[in-house]
Amino acid sequence: MVKYMDNSVSGFNMWNANKNATQKKSVFSGFFWWMIMFFAAWWVLGTIVSPRPESQVATENIIAPDLSAVPVTQISSDNTTASVQGLRISDINLLKYPSAPDSDTVVSLLSTDGDFVEVGFVSTGTNVPTVTTVWKESDGKYTWRNSDGVEFLRTVTMSPDYVITVTDSVRNDSGHDIALAPYARIVRANNTASNAAVTNGGIAYVNSDIENHNWKHLDKKSYAYSTTSGFAGFADQYWETVVSLDSPDQTIKMKKQSDKYTVDTASAPVVIASGATKTMTANIFAGPRDQNILDSAESKIIGLGESIDYGWFWFFARPMLWVLNGIHHIVMNYGVAIIIMTILLRLLMWPLTRKSYVNMAIMQKMQPEMQRIQKLYANDKMRLQMEMMKLYQTHKTSPMAGCLPMLIQIPIFFALYKALLVSVQMRNAHFLWIHDLSAMDPYFILPILMGATMYLQQRLQSPTSKNTNANDVAAQTQKMMRWMPVLFTVMFAWMPAGLVLYWTVSNIFGIIQMQIIKRQSK
Repeated sequence: MVKYMDNSVSGFNMWNANKNATQKKSVFSGFFWWMIMFFAAWWVLGTIVSPRPESQVATENIIAPDLSAVPVTQISSDNTTASVQGLRISDINLLKYPSAPDSDTVVSLLSTDGDFVEVGFVSTGTNVPTVTTVWKESDGKYTWRNSDGVEFLRTVTMSPDYVITVTDSVRNDSGHDIALAPYARIVRANNTASNAAVTNGGIAYVNSDIENHNWKHLDKKSYAYSTTSGFAGFADQYWETVVSLDSPDQTIKMKKQSDKYTVDTASAPVVIASGATKTMTANIFAGPRDQNILDSAESKIIGLGESIDYGWFWFFARPMLWVLNGIHHIVMNYGVAIIIMTILLRLLMWPLTRKSYVNMAIMQKMQPEMQRIQKLYANDKMRLQMEMMKLYQTHKTSPMAGCLPMLIQIPIFFALYKALLVSVQMRNAHFLWIHDLSAMDPYFILPILMGATMYLQQRLQSPTSKNTNANDVAAQTQKMMRWMPVLFTVMFAWMPAGLVLYWTVSNIFGIIQMQIIKRQSK
C-alpha cells in the first residue's frame, strides 16, 4: 500500500484501481462477497447478546392457594376490562385489539389459568392481607382491618393509557409503630409465539437501562437487580405487562418456577407511626406496545417509553414509524402508507441514485478502454495502475461510486424490518389480498413480484456491450449476480409482507427512475 502513496493522486485510489485491474479472483468472488455481507449483517442484527446470569434457577413447585372464598369484581375503562380478586388482578382484556383478523374476541393478557399480577405487603409488627383475605368492597373501594387495629383501604382504577393504578392507604391505630414493605409480582406462562428478531420474555427498567431476558434464558437462570426506581414484567411482540412501585430502593428478580415465569419487585420498608396514615401506589401497564401509548403512560411508569427495542438502527426506525403512522392517518391504509413512504424515501435519495446510475453508465463505456490497458500493460504493474488512475480521472468516476445507494439502503432496510415487526399497528393490517402486513404473504404473490422487478432492474443495469472479456472479473460477477433475484425471492417469501411491499415498490421506482435518467442523459 505504501508504494502507491503519491502527492498528485490518492494512494488508496491507485492501489484500489491496480487491485481491481490485476488481482486474480474467482468468478464467484463478487457474488459471495455480497452474500457474506448481507447474511453477516442479518445475523449480527438478529443476534442478541446473551445476558449475564445472577444465579441458577431452583426448581420449585407452586402450590396454588384456595381462592374460592375471595370474591371477584370487575373494573373497566374505555379500552380495558380486568378482574380483581383480593390482591390479584387477571383477565385483562384489550377491547380495541381483536385476537385475530375479523374476530369478535379481543386480546386478553394474564388470562391463562394461574396467570396474575399481585400487589401486596410484607410486614413487621402486624398482620397484612394475603391472597386469601376477603376484603369488603363498596363503590370500587376495598377495605380490611386486622386484629391490631391497622386498616387497609385499597382502590383500583384504570386509565385510558392502559395503566391500572393500585392505591393503598394504611391507617395505623395499633398503638405502636409498624413497618410495611410493598411488593408486586407477575406470574404467567410462556403462551405466545416467539419471533427470532424480537426479544420476548422478562423485561426490567433498572438504573435508567432496559434489561431484556428471553424465555430461553429464564429457563436456565435467574436474574436479580437493585435500583432506585424502575419497573419489571414481561413483554411479547405486541403486548407488555409490567408493574412499578412508587417507592425507592427496589429489588427486582426474574426466574422460572415450575411451568410459570415470575417477576418480583419489592421496595424498602415504610415505617408507619402509631396514629399515622401512609399511602403507597403501584402502577401496572397491561396493553399494546404502541410508542405513543407507552410515552403517555411514562408519566406514571418511568422508562416505559424506552421498552421497545428498535435495534441498532433505531434512529432510522423510530422516525420511519412516525412518518408511516402519520401517512396512515391520512390514507387510512397501511399498505398504501408503505407505498407512499417508499416513494418519499426514494425521492430523497434521487440525487445520489442519479449520480450512481450515471457513474454506472460511464463505467460501462469505459470497459473497452480498461481491457485495452490491461492487455497493453499486463507486464508493467506500475504503469498499469497509473494508466487506470488516469482513465478514472478523465471520466471523473470511481469503481465504488455506484455502491453508495445500496449501502445507504441497508440500514433503512433493517430499520424498517424491525419497525414493522414491533409495530402493533401492522398487526392485522389489511392490504388487497393480505390480511396481516406483519406476517408473510400467504400466496407468495409479493415475493414473486419483488423477484421479477429485481430481475428487470438488474437487466437494465447490466452492460450492453457484447465484447466483454470472458476473464473479466466484473463481467463474471455480473453473471453470478443474475441469480440474486431468485435467492431474494426465496428469502423474502417468509418475511413480513409490509417489508416485501417496500422492496417491491422501491424496485419499481428504481426502474422508472433509471429510464428517466437514461432519457435525460441522451
